[in-house]
Amino acid sequence: MRQIPFEYAFRNLGRSPLRLVASLLGAALVVLLVLAAAGFVRGMQRTLTQHTPLHENVILLGVGSEEAIERSQIDAGLGTIAQASIPGIKTAAGVGFVSPEIHIALPLRASADAPAELPAVLRGVTDTAYLVHPAVELVAGRRPVAGADELLVGGLAATRLGVPEARLAVGRRLHLDNRDWTIVGRFRAPNTVMDAEVWTPLTDLQVATKREASLSCVVLSLPRESAGGASRATFADVDLFAKSRLDLEVSAVREADYYAAINRFFRPIRVMVLITAGLIAAGGLLGGLNTMYAAFAARVREIGMLQALGFTRRAVVLSLTEESLFAAACGTLVGVGVGLLVLDGIAVRFSMGAFTLALDGPVVLTGVGAGLLVGLVGALPPAVRCLRLPVADALKSF
Repeated sequence: MRQIPFEYAFRNLGRSPLRLVASLLGAALVVLLVLAAAGFVRGMQRTLTQHTPLHENVILLGVGSEEAIERSQIDAGLGTIAQASIPGIKTAAGVGFVSPEIHIALPLRASADAPAELPAVLRGVTDTAYLVHPAVELVAGRRPVAGADELLVGGLAATRLGVPEARLAVGRRLHLDNRDWTIVGRFRAPNTVMDAEVWTPLTDLQVATKREASLSCVVLSLPRESAGGASRATFADVDLFAKSRLDLEVSAVREADYYAAINRFFRPIRVMVLITAGLIAAGGLLGGLNTMYAAFAARVREIGMLQALGFTRRAVVLSLTEESLFAAACGTLVGVGVGLLVLDGIAVRFSMGAFTLALDGPVVLTGVGAGLLVGLVGALPPAVRCLRLPVADALKSF
């Protein structure tokens, strides 16, 4: 089959600058939309997929609260009881990886007379929380000290609270329980719900929330491998402890399973985002089809001349497709570049805290595929339709 040189398709792009700009913008907008939707889904999934490579975390929480840790209330001494009753929990320098915690959503204020309430997710912790949750990394300041009304804020806490990042700088204050609390440190815990939280010493939060006798949960860390021949606790051991101590009324849930259940709960939202993006992208595709129909219909005589010169219909279709794909590829590169500069890392708030749009390799490949699909589908139907006209009639058209 005799092929039309690629230079012919390339030069045709400059024949109508307005059509070229429309094609570039159409492909770029479709790519940006796909990147935003896929990045949203990817970011939420990564945040709700807890994975600790160093050890396995198990959560002890109240019976009936297995899917909402904020509703859980358990005995304040459960951490000590569990550590004494379950041999083989991970330890370091004689310290057990057992973290008693309070999880609660409370409104904070910028000051005592500030009218607006800031929706915060607070976590009361002890020093062992930093062992149990190794993803937490202190990036500024220091850890809060019990009894001093001090706070440690996460990297996405400003998004969760809806305030500028500078408002949560070290040294600034937030109002809680009729008194000011000082921000003494900042931490990061990328791709976890903790990154949007505000941490404070457990005893201080117990006093502020009038929960001196209760906790939300106890997080235990189980070693992945036995050390020095010592016995290693497993999830079955923790589950047996929870089921045998009926007086404590607690359940054992793997941390990964807990967040996986929440991930499934938010699945309809992710599906709705993808469907919405698909519908809008379909609108962009139809707009591209309309542009190509108009462009190719004005070139019927040219297409007939190419056939009269001996080029087959397949060669003509291939040349027109190359022209459309090249324009779409340029628009795709523009869309991906803008997406990586503007969309990647944008913080989004949701009920569990906040997460960032994640434009990783698979997401970018999805956007590239969508942009090229616009060029392919936008060219083939109008090209085939124009070629249905007999050569003699095509040469006589104006």
